[in-house]
Formats: sequence, structure tokens, C-alpha cells
Amino acid sequence: MTTIIDKPQSNIVKTVVETASKPKAKLRLKSLDALRGFDMFWILGGEAIFAALLLLTGWAGFKWFDSQMHHSAWHGFTFYDLIFPLFIFLSGVALGLSPKRLDKLPLPQRIPLYKHAVKRLLLLLLFGVIYNHGWGTGAPFVASDIRYASVLGRIAFAWFFCALLVWHTSLRTQIVTAITVLIGYALLQVFPMVTLDSSGAFSQTGSINAAVDNLLLPGITYQNAAVDPEGILSTIPAVVNGLFGVFVGHFIVKPHVKGEWFKVGVLTISGFSLLALGWATSPWLPVNKTLWTSSFTLVTSGWSILFLALFYAIIDVVKVQKWAFFFTVIGCNSIVIYIATSIVNWKYTASSLFGGLISSLPNNAQTLVSVVALLLVQWLVLYWMYKRNIFIKV
Repeated sequence: MTTIIDKPQSNIVKTVVETASKPKAKLRLKSLDALRGFDMFWILGGEAIFAALLLLTGWAGFKWFDSQMHHSAWHGFTFYDLIFPLFIFLSGVALGLSPKRLDKLPLPQRIPLYKHAVKRLLLLLLFGVIYNHGWGTGAPFVASDIRYASVLGRIAFAWFFCALLVWHTSLRTQIVTAITVLIGYALLQVFPMVTLDSSGAFSQTGSINAAVDNLLLPGITYQNAAVDPEGILSTIPAVVNGLFGVFVGHFIVKPHVKGEWFKVGVLTISGFSLLALGWATSPWLPVNKTLWTSSFTLVTSGWSILFLALFYAIIDVVKVQKWAFFFTVIGCNSIVIYIATSIVNWKYTASSLFGGLISSLPNNAQTLVSVVALLLVQWLVLYWMYKRNIFIKV
């Protein structure tokens, strides 16, 4: 009798111990992949849709939408200015959803993660150079003619420093770091210690960013401008975009008695608050993407939080998800398709497949169908990878 009772008790204890020892599954937000795909959609060719619709319909409203598909000339803000910082923000959210403190672990357990972080940093820097000099030309043979600063490079540095902070500091320290960087960077731009000329602290040649790039940035700048939009100094506040993502990730995984809608409400209020703060400081700190001013960081982080709150509410809270599949397919291999845009002639492929159909249409419809064909070809390649569980991560 004793044996019959003890055996199941032993199994129960064993099951409890095994369950407790299993690592907690990493939370994967469906809205995160969908929003990342939505972000990348506009880079892959989606930005041309509104110009094509304007040509097809003649409706003046599409002219405003098309204007949002171009970067601001200097000061100001458009939707297209958000795409880059939104991607950095989302990489921070992924870190915040599963924060790991490594500083208490023995060094042998930490080394693999450190190696991965450095490897990711170096690979993205390399891929950034490849992207810069793709488009059918290739990187110059002379090292001084290479553009080393890049979108992927900034993403790499932002993620790397965010990861180091998440792995070695408390959430309070991370918040203090973000505030300190925003204030310190703002003071550095308002009162530059070194400039190329006296044209103004927030001008292309008078900013401290231009002086630092001229002094320290190897190779050439984007379009040989005085200041590179992905230059050295402006990478520092971009880390804060990633940290805001970390904060949001922390908040989403933290259990709340009031439920998921409470989280959506807090995210919405936070997003609007950052927007208000960013625009309130803009008279002294112009919202400027190239200089990546602190006000630009606040505005883009505010919009990033609002977009994530919207996607999170619809996809993860209400569970209306089918519509997001199109974007999820893009988001699961976003880095790969981004690099491919500079080394694969997607327009040629689309024309090869759909050129006959396009040429048979009225002239005002050809542009729109060409854009749709371009997007479709890229999406089908990503869909093929998705169905075969090919997810290339760096």
C-alpha cells in the first residue's frame, strides 16, 4: 500500500521540479513582427504607392500622403523620418521583453552572449557598407572613398549599447541614462565646443555633428555632405530610441491587475506625452533627423510607442490578426530584405514577370501596377522563406 501511494507522489514531485527548472518561454509579440514588417514595407517600395495613386486618380489628397513619403529637407518631420528610429525602437522592445541580467553570472556563462553581441555589431557594420555601395556599383577599391557610416551601422550600435545596459544595469539606471543622454546631447548641440563655421549651431556646417564627423569619421559622408545623417555624434541619442523600446518591453511583460487595456492606455498616454515634450522643446531644439536632435528622439519615440500601442491592441489584445500576416512575413526577415534592396534588381525581376501586363494597361495605371508588382515579387520571396521556417537573424 505504501509503495502504491509513494510512487505517484514521487512522480508529482519530479514533475514539479522539472517544470520549475525549465526556462521561462520568451514572450513573442505578434504585433512586434507585424509592426516591423509595416515599417519595412515603405522602404521596399511602398513609399511610391501614393504618388502612383495621385497619378491614377488625380485626387489632391494623395499629394499630401506622398509628401509624407519623403524625408524632411532639414528641420521638420514627416512619416518617412519615423521609419529608421521606429526600427531601432522595436529592437529595443525585443530586448525589454526578455531582459537578462548577466552581471551576476560567472564569466564563462557570459562570454557566449558577449561574443554574439560583438559578432552582430561587426556583421551589421559590414552589411551597412555593402548596402551603401550596392545598387550595381560595389564598394570602392580605395578605403578613403568608402562610406562607413550606415543605417545598419547605427542599428548595430544602438542595439549593442542597449544590450549592454540591459545586461548590466537596473531599469532605474537605464532611465537615468536615457534622460542624461538627451539633456547632455541637447546642451552639446546648443553650445557646441567645436564647429566648422559660424553658420549656426543647427546648420549643416555649423553644427558640432559636422565638426565631429569631419574630425573623426573615416571615409566619405553621405552625398559628401558636411554632416553624415548616420554620423558619429548623432548615433548617441539613437541609443535612447532603443532604450524607450526597452522600457516599453519591460512594461508589457510586467503583470498588471488592470489587464491588457490598461497597458494600451498607459502606452498611448506615454506616446502623446513624449510627442508633446518633443514639440514643446523644438523652438530651442529643432526637430531634425540628420542631426538626430533630442527633440527628434522624443517625437519619434512618441510616435513609435503610439504605433506599437495600436498594433498591440488590435493584434495581441483584440486578437484580430489575419490582416497583419502580410506585414509579419516581411518583419520576420526584415534585415535580409533590406540588404537585398541594394544588391538585387527587383525592378528588373518584376518587369520580367509582369512587364507584358503592365504595358497593356492605360498609362496612368502603369505606375501603380509597377509598384504593386515590385512589392509582390519581394513579398513572395519572403513568403517562401517564411513557409520553410527560414528566418535569417544577425
